[in-house]
Parts: sequence; C-alpha cells; structure tokens
Amino acid sequence: MTKTSPGEAAQLLRDDQELLLTAVDGLSAEKLRAPYRLSAGPLGHFCESLHDLVAHVLMWDEITLAVLRDARNGRLHWSLDPRWETPSIGTAMNVGGVEAGRHLPSELVLHRYRSVGEGLVAEIEQYDEVAWADPATGGGYDGGIGALAEYVSTPPGYGVFGHAARHLRAA
Repeated sequence: MTKTSPGEAAQLLRDDQELLLTAVDGLSAEKLRAPYRLSAGPLGHFCESLHDLVAHVLMWDEITLAVLRDARNGRLHWSLDPRWETPSIGTAMNVGGVEAGRHLPSELVLHRYRSVGEGLVAEIEQYDEVAWADPATGGGYDGGIGALAEYVSTPPGYGVFGHAARHLRAA
C-alpha cells in the first residue's frame, strides 16, 4: 500500500529537489567542490562536497526515472534484480556514481540534476490515484507504481522521497 498520492509524491520530490538546489544556489564551482559536512547514508559516507551530493542524488533520480518508465512498459528494471540489491553493490554504485560526477563540471551536473528532476516529477504526475495504487501498473512490482516509486525514491530509514534531505540533515 502506498503512503502518498501521485500529487503528494510529486510535491515531496519537488521539495527535496528544492532543498538541494537552495543549498547550492549561487555557489561557485570551487565552493560546490569544497569540503562539506553531510550525513552518511545507510551504506556509508562517500560525498565529500555539495557537488558530490548533487551527483549522487542525480544518479539515483536517473535510476528511479528509468525504473518507473520500465514499469510503465511492463518491465522490471535491472536495479530491482536481487543481485543488484545488496549492500556491497549499493556501495559500489554510490562510490562509482559520485566519482563519475567528479569528472564533470559543476554547471553540467546541476543542469542534469534539474532536467532529470523535472522528468521524474512529470513521470509521476501522469498517474491518477487509481493507476498509482493498481498493482497492474507496477510492471511486475506487487505494490503498483506508487509503491514502486516510494521504494526506489526513499532512502532506508528516512521519509518518503527525502533523498537530499537525508544527506543534508547534518549540514
């Protein structure tokens, strides 16, 4: 059973995105890459700066968007295969995603973060309440698209759709 409606989910995502965008607003690339105290996630600490955090949340937003699009098309995304859902693989994905982001200019990472965020919200907003909760719309995921969205967008032990908030809470 889902905890949110599509409208609530879209707003929670917007709020989380805005939280991170507010934290980075107006900062130079040098300041974005400067050491910054962030909360570690359940798989460890791998973000050393706000630039790293944007790259990290961006990577997971991209995966979430792909998961939802695959579900809409009746397929389970590769990331839901149990072989990918282990702490060691999750840690490797986090470390690798952040490292990849370090090779990109901050302005492009932010551009991509905004673009993917808009796409993710648009993907969720296309559902009405019935389709959001219908198990048939989950593309093989038992709880439906809403439960799937909540599962892939929510860090363990934290509020739904609160990925950036999870890491910024110690800041």
